[in-house]
Amino acid sequence: MSNAVSNVNLEDGPRPEHSKVETIKWQSRFLRGQISDELMEGTDHFTEDSVQLLKHHGMYQQDDRDLRAEMRGQGEKGKAYMMMLRTRVPGGKMTAQQFVGEMELGDALGNGTMRLTSRQAIQHHGILKENLKTAIQRIHQLRLSTLGACGDVNRNVMACPLPINRPCYHQVQALADQLSDYFLPQSNAYFEIWLKDLQSGEQECALQMDAEREPIYGSVYLPRKFKAAIAFAFDNSVDVQTNDLALVAVVEQDTVVGYNIMVGGGMGMTPAKKTTFAALALPLCFSTPENVIAICRAVVEVQRDFGNREDRKHARLKYLIRDWGIEKFRDHVAQYWGQALTPSRDLPITAVHDALGWIDQEDGRWCYGLNVENGRIVDRPGLQLKSALREICERLTPAIRITAQQSVLFCDLTPEQKPILEEILVRHQIKRSEDYLPTRRWSMACVAWPTCGLSITESERALPGIMDGFEGHLRELGLQDEPIHVRMTGCPNGCARPYNAEIGLVGKAKEKYTVYLGGSHLGTRLAYIYKDMVPHDDVVPELAAVLRVFQRQRIPGEHFGDFCDRLGQEALLAAVGS
Repeated sequence: MSNAVSNVNLEDGPRPEHSKVETIKWQSRFLRGQISDELMEGTDHFTEDSVQLLKHHGMYQQDDRDLRAEMRGQGEKGKAYMMMLRTRVPGGKMTAQQFVGEMELGDALGNGTMRLTSRQAIQHHGILKENLKTAIQRIHQLRLSTLGACGDVNRNVMACPLPINRPCYHQVQALADQLSDYFLPQSNAYFEIWLKDLQSGEQECALQMDAEREPIYGSVYLPRKFKAAIAFAFDNSVDVQTNDLALVAVVEQDTVVGYNIMVGGGMGMTPAKKTTFAALALPLCFSTPENVIAICRAVVEVQRDFGNREDRKHARLKYLIRDWGIEKFRDHVAQYWGQALTPSRDLPITAVHDALGWIDQEDGRWCYGLNVENGRIVDRPGLQLKSALREICERLTPAIRITAQQSVLFCDLTPEQKPILEEILVRHQIKRSEDYLPTRRWSMACVAWPTCGLSITESERALPGIMDGFEGHLRELGLQDEPIHVRMTGCPNGCARPYNAEIGLVGKAKEKYTVYLGGSHLGTRLAYIYKDMVPHDDVVPELAAVLRVFQRQRIPGEHFGDFCDRLGQEALLAAVGS
C-alpha cells in the first residue's frame, strides 16, 4: 500500500504509525511545548521535544565538535551545546541598517561571524541558550524575524535578487514577500515565548495571531520542511527546480503575465536508504498572477493532507509525487483549488547569472555584487571582510540583497559612490569579484563541521583549498574562463545543492566524498555518481583528470556539465584511464 494515504483527519491527532515528531507537534499547543519553562532552567541545552519545536521558531540546537574535543582534552565530558539561529529574509532583501545589526548580533552573542546562506537568509552560530531570547529580540527590533526559517513549514522564499528597474523584477520580488507572509505560522507562540516582555513600542510589528488556530497548516503542520522559489527563464539564479514549489515567471514586454508552477524538487537523500533520492521539480500548471497564491496554497494543502507522516525520510513532497505520479497530484491540486488547472507554457530555462561585479540598475543607479566565499562574513588577518562591509553600509547606506550563491549585493549606489566602494574593498584587502576566476565565483559549500550535527566531513573549511588546487589545473589547461559550478556538502542532505551541479562533492565518510558530475550549469539536470568514497586528498587529482579529457574532447562552446552528461560515467572513466 502506498505511503501516501489520506491524512485528512489530522485534527483528530497522529496515528500510532506516525513518527514521534508528529506527536510532539500535536501535543505542543501550536509550537509552545515546554520551551518557555526550559528557557528558565539553568541547563545549557533543550530537551529533544523542544528541539523539534524550536526549528519552527528558526533555530537548531547544535554541538561544536571542535570545542567538544578541546573540552575532553581537558577532562570535561559532554557536548558543547549552542544554537544556530536563522533569520528569514524573503528574496534576500534587507536594509543597510539591518545588515549591520545582524553583523553586530554575531559579534555580541554569536561566534563573531555571520553567514549568508544558499537560500538568501542569514545564520548565526555559537549562540548560547541563555542568550537566545536576547538574540531573537534584537532581530525583531531590526524588523526581521526567525519565525518559519526552519521547521515543518514553508521556509525562506527565494527570488531573483537583482535590483533592475523593470516591472517584472519588482513583481517577482513582491510575490516573494507575499508568499512568505501568507505561509507564516499563525500561532501566537513566537510572540509569547520571545517577544512578550519587550517594551510596548518595540512590539509594534510583533506577530500577535490567533493563539489556537493554523488555517493552512493545521495542528500538526506539514509532514516535513517545504521550500519555495521564484525564477525567470532568463535567470535561474535561485536554482528554482530544487524546491518543493518552483515558480518561473512568464514575462511579456517586461511584465509578468503569469507563472509556470513546478512541484516536487528537493536535494536531500540518505545513502543507506536506497528509496531516498534527489529530485528536480516537475511541471504542474500555468497560473495568472491573481491566482498564483491560491494554487500554491492548494499545493501546500495536498502535501499537508497526503504527505508521509510515518517516515520523515520519505516525507518531502517529492515522495508523494513519486508515489502518486504527477497526474494524480495535479488532479488533487485542482480539486483543492476548485478549478481546472491550465497546462504549463513552453518556457525553457535558458540562462543563469551570478549577479557579481558592477550591474546597471537601469534607473541611473548601480549595484555591486561582492563574492563572499561560502557566505562566511568574518574578519581575519589579511581579510577584513566584516569591517569592510560595515563601512560600506554605514557610509553609503545601500540597499542589500543576498544571493542564492551566498554573496551580497550593494544596491542603489550613485555613480559617485562607485569609486568609494572600491576604495573600501582595496583598503580592507578584499578581492574584487572581477578578480576571481568564474569557477570560484560559482563555488558554494554548506557549513558542515564542526557545528552541523549531520555533517560527516568538512565542507566550508575544505572547499577553499580544493578550489585552489582546481584553479591551478584550470589555468594549466587554458580553462580558467570556464564557469564550472562546484558545490560541496559535508553530508548527503545537500544544503549547497550539489546534486544538480556540474561538480558535486558530497561527504560520505570521514574525509571521503562522493563525486557527482554532469549536472547542468542551468540547474535543470541532476548529476550522476562519477566515483564514490574519494579521499579528500584525491579529489583535486580526480577532477584534474576529467578536466584533461574535457579539454581534449569537448565540443566548441560546450559547458563542462553538458560534456560530462554527454559522455556518461562509463565512457568518462574509460577516457580518463586511457
